[in-house]
Amino acid sequence: MALRPSLPPTARTAAVVFALAAGLTAASIVIDASDGPGGSGGQDAARAVHPAAARYEQLSGDGLARQIDAMQTHLRGEPKDAESWAGLGSAYVEQARTSGDPTRYPQADKAFARSLTLEPRDNDVALAGRASLAAARHDFRGALRDADKALKVNSYSQGALAVRVDALVELGRYKDAYTAAKKADSLRPGIPVFTRLAYVHELRGDPTGARRVLLRAQDSATSPSDIAYVSTALGQLAWNQGEYDTARRAYGTALRAVPGYLPALEGQGRTSVADGRQKAGIRDLEAVVRRYPLPAELAALGEAYEARGDRSKARGQYSVVDTWIALARANGVATDLDSALVAADHGDVKEALKAARAEWDRRRTVHTADALAWALHRNGKDEEALEYAKDAAEPGYRNAAFLYHRGVIEKSLGDDGSARRHLKAALGLNPGFSPTGARAAKAALKELEAAR
Repeated sequence: MALRPSLPPTARTAAVVFALAAGLTAASIVIDASDGPGGSGGQDAARAVHPAAARYEQLSGDGLARQIDAMQTHLRGEPKDAESWAGLGSAYVEQARTSGDPTRYPQADKAFARSLTLEPRDNDVALAGRASLAAARHDFRGALRDADKALKVNSYSQGALAVRVDALVELGRYKDAYTAAKKADSLRPGIPVFTRLAYVHELRGDPTGARRVLLRAQDSATSPSDIAYVSTALGQLAWNQGEYDTARRAYGTALRAVPGYLPALEGQGRTSVADGRQKAGIRDLEAVVRRYPLPAELAALGEAYEARGDRSKARGQYSVVDTWIALARANGVATDLDSALVAADHGDVKEALKAARAEWDRRRTVHTADALAWALHRNGKDEEALEYAKDAAEPGYRNAAFLYHRGVIEKSLGDDGSARRHLKAALGLNPGFSPTGARAAKAALKELEAAR
């Protein structure tokens, strides 16, 4: 693929990453990395995506690019339009999610800064946008800070209300997140708030409540993008519970509303792999990675290849993860959780532990507790690992990969009864939670049963 000489170093690296992913999945990806207006884990990698993360494909790549072009043209003629600069920044954040190109984040940062320079007071749009950028970069304290600033200006800002819930969730402040989600629902009920409230219900161990809220969201979804978004969230919730037929129907609804909708295509691929339809599942995951080559997606495809017996292709996917992480860090994205999840099973276990500890120091969530527990186990530190595995069960969240990790840790400590209980629970909840992890869970359980 020919690269323009004017591409900055980080964009060239991005192009290399995307080209690698493309080559590994028989596709090609072209990146436009022009600057500014006028000028872009492990066994647990098959975890369900946060429903709010499904936003990354609410707009098609082409539609978003046209929107950005229009705003750039407008701003060349009206360079003092603070609101349009904020809108451009938000579009860049969305484009980064859509394309998986983190070089868009510095551009978004510049656009928000320009907006706030032009309108430093009462600019809730730019503050809410900057909060979303911080969240996208995994700076959740910064996201919370900017969301609160935006809400002081406009307490009804749906964007700020939604990002505030995201930030509290990702900081592990689940009680506060539930309070914030309920308040947001009372002030600005709508799909962005409904999906977040549903996720908080799921984290609190209430998937029934989560489904009830998502069905409420589904009733209010009228546009194709909203139908696809909510249906995908319903699919993800069902997949987490091992309800594959329900998940497949939900993903099918999403794909009929928006053909090629990546979150639904990914969920459909994971579901197919989980219930033994490897060929179809791999085909869907390859299509996702062609357009969205990020760590969780790359690792999910790698594990599908590994389960099929193609270790060479699997290693190729895992190697691209390392390159992407280096690029993301160069563009201000905190990636240690991604690093830990993939490296613990498919890379340097010492680096996995280092990354997991760093992430735990930043935010103490159920996901970071699980990642740290597994990295500790992979480094032979099972007693310490068990404490974090227990933390991952709070505040009632049930995740098959987490249960599997805890069962393996308990098995290593000689607590066979607890190990059997948690391994059975993992396979009972979601028997295909990971193509490699589920296979390992069955083998461990078989060994424990044979030793009774």
